[in-house]
Amino acid sequence: MSDLSESGERTSEPEPEPATRFKYPPRSLGMAGRNALVAAIALSIVIPVYNEAESIPRLAEEVDRVFDEADRAWECVWVDDASSDDTLRRLRELHARDPRHHQYMTLAQRCGQSGALMTGFRAARGEIIATLDGDLQNDPADLPALLGLLHRGQADMVTGVRATRRDGWGRRVSSRIANGFRNWITHDHIQDVGCSLRVFYHDCVDEVPAFSGMHRFLPTLVRMNGFSVLEVPVRHRPRVHGITKYGVNNRLWRGIADCLAVRWMHSRGIDARVAESSLDLPAEERSHAL
Repeated sequence: MSDLSESGERTSEPEPEPATRFKYPPRSLGMAGRNALVAAIALSIVIPVYNEAESIPRLAEEVDRVFDEADRAWECVWVDDASSDDTLRRLRELHARDPRHHQYMTLAQRCGQSGALMTGFRAARGEIIATLDGDLQNDPADLPALLGLLHRGQADMVTGVRATRRDGWGRRVSSRIANGFRNWITHDHIQDVGCSLRVFYHDCVDEVPAFSGMHRFLPTLVRMNGFSVLEVPVRHRPRVHGITKYGVNNRLWRGIADCLAVRWMHSRGIDARVAESSLDLPAEERSHAL
């Protein structure tokens, strides 16, 4: 699979990399108590779902197949956005079958994709987080390649660009217009913010503000907080079951308001990086200094 630079273009369908092992050392997050969690779980795969009962068994099977031989512990965090079908029942069954790898949460009321994702981020126990859509259009087999780029230090977040869109022309055109407008307003250059397939270190989203529509700006918000973002081509599959749940309804007007809000945050952001701190010293060195 060929890499894509932050400003490059790719149109060819990517080739899958072997999805057998993932075994790299944890990165220190600099947060008290996080290292203990990292030692237990390396990767959390967050999947928001809304009325996706038919897709869940196959998607869980695909994730299991990809990470079955992983050298370090992983978990899948399914977040049910108050579905009205059998999604919750399917998630309960999945957890009962494999409580080690498959966790679930169900929201008390609809919060949208952003709310479901933020809930999953806060619950995730891994140092690295991956995200997938729950409708089978993202291929979990692409994740090892993205994790490899993260491991090699290519970026703090690696996000997918759908090489060949499997959506209708109306959705493709509206996404292209929305991406262009969003980048123009926010002064960013993310090619495909609508692609949910991405991997990143947990601390990339620790400071991301929670608001409805956040998921459309996640790479931009991560970059605004000083992290690096790399885009690479990934596969995109046709929807197998049902219809799009998180669609384009009202996206234009909400999107314009969200763009202006993100631009305001960018212009008013505070870059308070610490050059030196005694708190970074080991405990024994601090005690000797007293």
